[in-house]
Amino acid sequence: MGGVKLESLARPSVLTQPVYEPGKPIETVARELGLDPAGIIKLASNENPFGPSPKAIEAARRALEHGELYPDGGCFELRKKLSEVHGLAPEQFIVGNGSNEILEFLGRVFLCPGDEVVMGSPAFVVYRLVTTLFEAKAVEVPLVDFRHDLPAMARAVTPRTKLVFVGSPNNPTGPGNTAAEVLAFARSLPPHVVLAFDEAYADYQEAPADLGPLIREGRAVICLRTFSKIHGLAALRIGFGYASAEMVTLLNRVRQPFNVNAIAQAAAIAALGDRDFVAMCARENRAGKLRLQAGLAALGFEVAPSDANFLLVRVGDGQRWFEDLQRRGIIVRPLRPYGMPEWVRITIGTPAQNERLLREMGVPPA
Repeated sequence: MGGVKLESLARPSVLTQPVYEPGKPIETVARELGLDPAGIIKLASNENPFGPSPKAIEAARRALEHGELYPDGGCFELRKKLSEVHGLAPEQFIVGNGSNEILEFLGRVFLCPGDEVVMGSPAFVVYRLVTTLFEAKAVEVPLVDFRHDLPAMARAVTPRTKLVFVGSPNNPTGPGNTAAEVLAFARSLPPHVVLAFDEAYADYQEAPADLGPLIREGRAVICLRTFSKIHGLAALRIGFGYASAEMVTLLNRVRQPFNVNAIAQAAAIAALGDRDFVAMCARENRAGKLRLQAGLAALGFEVAPSDANFLLVRVGDGQRWFEDLQRRGIIVRPLRPYGMPEWVRITIGTPAQNERLLREMGVPPA
């Protein structure tokens, strides 16, 4: 049948929107290469190799028994728990279907066509995706020593700047900025600029920045966290932001009802209560990071410093290594889409996974 092409009806920004390329799932690699899924390890998406807390798993199971009911649309109990952990009022928290959804809320609330958004480069690609979707201009500031160049980012702010995205530790590179650097940068921003501070990997950082005092001062700051990393709940897609009550009220205006399912909410509450599990994951990550850094360096690879649960490794031809390791049952992340074709990003795994990776990295691609 003839008719109008749907593309002609779409918003122009949709047609030029880049597509996010996630790490390949184990099932996809097994299917494409004819491998046994049980023999594949995924070290591509910075997931927690130890999985969720047993307490979170049990809470999720209990919540599933009432799967016929809609979830609490306001995430009351979870926000109450978050307020206890972070020392802010429950109305200062917003919960999203992953922290990615909250990034989109920020775009919906604050961005108009022609506005500017300052961000590092390379940084989490969703910052640019959100900027482009709402027809704003991405102002990308190159990193220095794999970290955000905060003085240069401050200089990039103009009267048209609406948002600034800073991730610390930075994805995909690994290092974070110091707490003093982040606080000084946040205080330097003019009042018409909203700072979105992405703390997805802060639980792995030994001395993360605390922007709570700036939020209490009423500054235009929102901090973003996820349960997908150290809490091991990536499959349930749940994250949160904390800011002033005024900002949270604005973000809730663009949030859809029941955006976070009840199973995720229950698991997240239990995960927050299992501090021993979080401490174990952080401890194992530190040990695994030291082992991989030393082992990869001994094999002759350049390894960037990291404050997160992954390593940036210079291998020469990132795509070639990615494809070859896949054939051997190890999934890593090639960084050509980030403009770093010589590098791969490798998630720190369990001790056994780390040793297997080092054995395979000792054999060059065919």
